[in-house]
Amino acid sequence: MKKLKLGLPKGSLQEATFKVFERAGFKIFASGRSYFPYIDDEEIDPVLLRAQEMSRYVEDGVLDCGITGADWTLENESDVNVLADLVYAKQTSVKVRWVLAVPEDSSIKSVKDLEGKRVATELVNVTKNYLKKNGVKADVEFSWGATEAKVASGLVDAVVELTETGSSLKAHKLRIVSTICESTTQFIANKNSFKDPWKKNKMDQIKMLLKGAIDAEGMVGLKMNVEKKNLDKVLGQLSSLKNPTISQLSKGEWLAVETIIHESKVRNMILALTQAGAQGIIEYPLNKVIY
Repeated sequence: MKKLKLGLPKGSLQEATFKVFERAGFKIFASGRSYFPYIDDEEIDPVLLRAQEMSRYVEDGVLDCGITGADWTLENESDVNVLADLVYAKQTSVKVRWVLAVPEDSSIKSVKDLEGKRVATELVNVTKNYLKKNGVKADVEFSWGATEAKVASGLVDAVVELTETGSSLKAHKLRIVSTICESTTQFIANKNSFKDPWKKNKMDQIKMLLKGAIDAEGMVGLKMNVEKKNLDKVLGQLSSLKNPTISQLSKGEWLAVETIIHESKVRNMILALTQAGAQGIIEYPLNKVIY
C-alpha cells in the first residue's frame, strides 16, 4: 500500500493543527513524547517535527508534505510547493508578524540606526536579508529563547521577534520599529512527490478537507419552513454565502429554506425571521464548507 509521509508541527502549532484535522475528518492521537502519532487513515504516515525544521525535510524528500509556518520556509530558503495558506482561527488576525523591536527609550528610530549594532533573533537568515536590503551592517545572532529579556537587559540593541498583537512586546517595554515579514501557517509539499499522481491526489484531498474545515469555522447552517407568501420577507432577512436553497414541502404552500451564515449573526436574526413568517427554525454546526 502506498503511503503519504506527512509532517505535523510539534509545539505551539500542534494542538491547533490536530483540531483542524479532526474537524476535517481525521482523528490523530499522540501519546507522551512519541514523534509518531496515530491517524485513522492508513494511507497517511504522520511524524511530529518542529515547525522550524519542517520545510527542510519536505524539500529533501524525507517527507512528502507538511504543515509549517511560511516564515520558516523563508528562513530555510526551502524550494517546496505551497499548497495552501491555513488560517486556523478566523477570530484572530490572518497573519503573524516578525518585527524589529527596541527598548522604549532606545535612540534607534529606524532600521538605518542599527548600523554596527547587535540584533538577537531566531529568524537569522530573514533578518540578515532584511538588513542587507536596507544597506545596514549589523551583528545578527541566533537566540535560543527569552529574546525580549536580552534587549531589555542590554545584552543586545534590538530583537526580531514574532508577534500577533504586539501586547507581549509592550509588556516588556519594547517598541516596534518595523515589520520584517509576515507569516501564515502553510501546507507545503515536496516538488517530486507532488508529481506523483497518487500522492498529489492524496495531498489535494487533505488540502480540500483542511480548507473546508477552516472555512466552516464560525459558520452555522440554518433551516426553516416558510409559506410562499412570506418568502420574500424571509429572504430579505437572510445574509448567506450564496443564494439560500429553497425546496418544496409536501404541503403545497410551504417551502423549506436552508442557508449558511456566520454564527454571530444568528442571535440578531432569529426574531426578525419569525416576525417575517419563518417557522421550525433549526440551527446546526458545520464541520466543513467546500466551495
